[in-house]
Amino acid sequence: MKILLTIPPLTQLNTAYPSTSVLKGYLKMKGHTVFQSDLGIELICRIYTKDFLQRVFDETAGKKMSQKAARIFQERDRYIHSVESAIRFLQGKERTLAPRIANRSLFPEGPRFDNTADMEWAFGVSGIEDKARYIATLFIEDIADYLREMVSPFFDLIKYAESLSSYAPTFDKIEKALASKPNIIDIETMKLLDEKIKESDAPIVGFSVPFPGCLLAALRCGQHIKAHYPEIKIIIGGGFPNTELRHLSDSRIFQYVDYITLDDGELPIQKITEYLEGKCPKEELIRTYYTEEGKLIYSGNNDKNIPFSENGTPDFSGLKMDLYLSMTDMVNPMHKLWSCGKWNKMVMAHGCYWAKCAFCDTTIDYICRYDAPKAALIVDRMESIIAQTGETGFHFTDEALPPKLLKEVAEEILRRKLTVSFWGNVRFEKSYTQELCDLLSDAGCVAVSGGLEVASDRLLKLMNKGVSIGQAADSARHFTNAGIMVHTYLMYGFPGETLQETINAIEVVRQLFSEGLVQSAFWHRYAMTEHSPSGQNPEKFNVKRTSQEKNPFANNEVDFEEVLDYDIDAIGEGLNLATYNYMHGIGLETPVYRWFSVKVPKPDKNETKIWKGKR
Repeated sequence: MKILLTIPPLTQLNTAYPSTSVLKGYLKMKGHTVFQSDLGIELICRIYTKDFLQRVFDETAGKKMSQKAARIFQERDRYIHSVESAIRFLQGKERTLAPRIANRSLFPEGPRFDNTADMEWAFGVSGIEDKARYIATLFIEDIADYLREMVSPFFDLIKYAESLSSYAPTFDKIEKALASKPNIIDIETMKLLDEKIKESDAPIVGFSVPFPGCLLAALRCGQHIKAHYPEIKIIIGGGFPNTELRHLSDSRIFQYVDYITLDDGELPIQKITEYLEGKCPKEELIRTYYTEEGKLIYSGNNDKNIPFSENGTPDFSGLKMDLYLSMTDMVNPMHKLWSCGKWNKMVMAHGCYWAKCAFCDTTIDYICRYDAPKAALIVDRMESIIAQTGETGFHFTDEALPPKLLKEVAEEILRRKLTVSFWGNVRFEKSYTQELCDLLSDAGCVAVSGGLEVASDRLLKLMNKGVSIGQAADSARHFTNAGIMVHTYLMYGFPGETLQETINAIEVVRQLFSEGLVQSAFWHRYAMTEHSPSGQNPEKFNVKRTSQEKNPFANNEVDFEEVLDYDIDAIGEGLNLATYNYMHGIGLETPVYRWFSVKVPKPDKNETKIWKGKR
C-alpha cells in the first residue's frame, strides 16, 4: 500500500526527527510504498518569507498590541526585507552574511535583544559565525513572539499548543481549540498537507506525535483530511500516545483519527494495512485503539514485537534535508548541540539496559524492553544513513548508551576507519574508565549527557540510580580528560528530599564545575508519572497520590501531596541562577547559600565530597 508518514508541527528545526524514517525503513522492507514529510520545517520555511510576513503585518495592522509587539511592528519593513536572508544563513546557504550579521547592522533588534548573553565572552573576536547564528536566532525568535501574540497564542518554534496537551485530563480544551476558526498559520499548514496528499496519493496517512507540542497540529490535519479526503485512513502514534493515552476512555479524538497505536509502530501499522486489504480481521490488530459503532476498542496483542535487529535501517529519503536550520538560542555548549547542526538521530539499542530508576517510566516498552543488536549492524546502519543524508554526525537518542555495546561500536568505527562525530545519553557508572573514554574520543564521541539527578548518595540509592556521587565524578573526569564535553541533568523536589540535601547537591555541582569535570548542567523539577516506580508506589517514598481515578483522556503526570517546610519555587530559582553562573565560570568560589533569595542552610561538608579517599 501507499503510506504517507508525517511529522506535524512542531518538533525541532535543526534536524529530522527520526520516527518516520525508522518506520519507513521497516515498511519498505514489507513491500509498501512509503512517503514521508516534516511539515514543521516546511511550515517554518513558508512562514519566514517576505510574502507571508507582509500578510501578517497587513492583517494585524490597527489591532491592539503590547509594547513589545508594537516595537516589532514599527520595524516591519526591515523584518520583511531581511527575513529570507536570516533563514538562508541559518540553513548554511549564505554563510558570507556572517560578518554583517555579527556587527549587528543587518537585522532590526526587537525585545529578544534586550537581555542578550555576553557575546564577547561567548564568542570572542574569532567566533563570527557562531555570534551571527545567535543574533539571527534572536531575530527569528522576535518574529515568533509577534506571531504568538498577534496570530496564534499556541505558536512557538519547537512546539505548537503544548500548553493544551501537556496536562489534558479531558479532551475538552483540545476540542474547543479544534472548533475555532483556523488562523493563517493553520491555513498554511493545510496547504502543505494538501500538497503531500496529492503527491503521494496514499490511502493511509500516519502522524508521528512524539511530544505534546505537536498533538493539536496533528488533529487539525486529521480534521482537514476528514473534511476533504474522507476515504483516507488516519493513524497517530509516537511518544505522546505511548505515555499519555494508555488508559484512554474518551472516544472524541476519533472524530479526527481512525487508529491510535501504542509503543513501536512497525507491527501495528503493518497489521492495519493487512486489515484494510482484507488479509486479517480487526481482532488481530496490534496495540491499536479504534472505534466500532461508537464504542472504543483496544486490540491488545501487546506482546507482539520484532527484534530490533530486524526493523531495518532508517530511511530519510523524501525529507527535505536542506531546509533545516542551525540555531543558537543559548550560549551553553551542550544546548547548542541540541539546536545546531544536522545530526542524524539514531537509536543504538532498544530500551534501557538499566531500567530501574524510580523516577523513570520503566514500565513502558520503549524503556523496559532492552534489545541490543550487534555492533557491526549498528555501524552498517550508520554508513547507510551517511550515504542518504551526506551528514557524518550522529545523535544517539538511547535512554542510556550501553557501555559494552558502545565500546564495540567504537572499535568497529575505528576498524572501518570511518570519520564520524557522535553524542548521546549515558549513565555515569564505573564502566567509563579512562581507557574506554579515550577509545570513544578516538572513534568520534564529542559529548555525553547523563543524569546526576539529586547529587545525594542517600537519594541516589533511594531512587535506585545504581551510581554514587564518587562514581559519577570519576566518569565525568574520564570523559573530560578525553576531550568529551559533559552535560549533567539534575533534579530537585524528589519525594523525601530535604532542603539540606538540595543545598548539598548544588555544592556538589559547584565542585564539579570548579574542577572542570562538567561543562554544562540543567535542573528539572521532579514530576511523578504513573509509569514510574515512584508513581506506582508513592507510599514507598512517603507521599500520597491525591486521586486514584483515571482521567478519560490523558494520563501521565501524577498529582501527589507532600508537606514541605520551604519555598520550592524560590529554591528552583536559586539552583538555576547558580548553575547558569557556574557555566560562565562565575561565582565558583562564592558560598552556595548566597545564590538563594530565601534563607538556606550551609552545605554539609561530610556529604558533599565528590571523592572520598584517593582520586
